[in-house]
Amino acid sequence: MSDQATQELIDGLNEDLAAEFQAVIHYLVGAEMMTGASRPELKEFFEGEIQDELGHAQFLTSKIVALGGEPTTEPADVELGSSNREQLEIALQAEKDTIQRYKQRVKQAEAAGETGLTVRLEDVIADEEEHRDEIRMILEDFAG
Repeated sequence: MSDQATQELIDGLNEDLAAEFQAVIHYLVGAEMMTGASRPELKEFFEGEIQDELGHAQFLTSKIVALGGEPTTEPADVELGSSNREQLEIALQAEKDTIQRYKQRVKQAEAAGETGLTVRLEDVIADEEEHRDEIRMILEDFAG
């Protein structure tokens, strides 16, 4: 394990942490912005995602500190849609992007000799894939 590999991993984990903060904000605000007949279900879905994303943020924060880094406190830029469909599409793209970032992080964790982190990141990828799939299914034939 090299210091450079560890620093690259910390930097990547901070990028992921900023994205998890972004997701929390998007789901929190987006839940309140839902409108129309599907509002109750969509609001409930978005609110349900908040705890998962907070859990991921907590895990990342802990690991960054354990690796000797300083966790970011800034979210990535938050994009909000102007319709229910657009909110869902933004969330779907964010989940896809997150999965790709975490797959890269698995490679970095392996390079840094962080086996436990590799396993945990694969679990997080599985969570994010479930989120992605759920949003895809909501968007199928979605009229709102």
